[in-house]
Amino acid sequence: SHRDEGTWITHGIVQAYHQLHELGHAHSIEVWDEDRLVGGMYGVAQGALFCGESMFSRRINASKTALLVFCDEFLRQGGKLIDCQVLNNHTSSLGAVEIPRRDYLLQLAELRAVPLPSHFWVPRTLFLSPE
Repeated sequence: SHRDEGTWITHGIVQAYHQLHELGHAHSIEVWDEDRLVGGMYGVAQGALFCGESMFSRRINASKTALLVFCDEFLRQGGKLIDCQVLNNHTSSLGAVEIPRRDYLLQLAELRAVPLPSHFWVPRTLFLSPE
């Protein structure tokens, strides 16, 4: 739904993310109910670091589901750190903690050089609800 107060996701941001996706850097984690997108998140991969940019839900807990399912698979495949940018009640309820900027920059420098398996970002189903 379009918000009357506007959004930071301008046409330029959309174009930039399309280009980052085409280059294999930006990725989405989506929650579907049959043929309807009900929530998810997207961000930019930096080796074993994933920088989450935005989450949304059209259904209760859809974005949390996306993050938790992604987190499990990301860690199992060698991922080390997910940057959720903002520590708030929502992200802290999912286990997010704040780290000093200096530590983050050191981890960024180290983790961006750590490759994940080449198949990791291939589109696929990570979880099916048993309904």
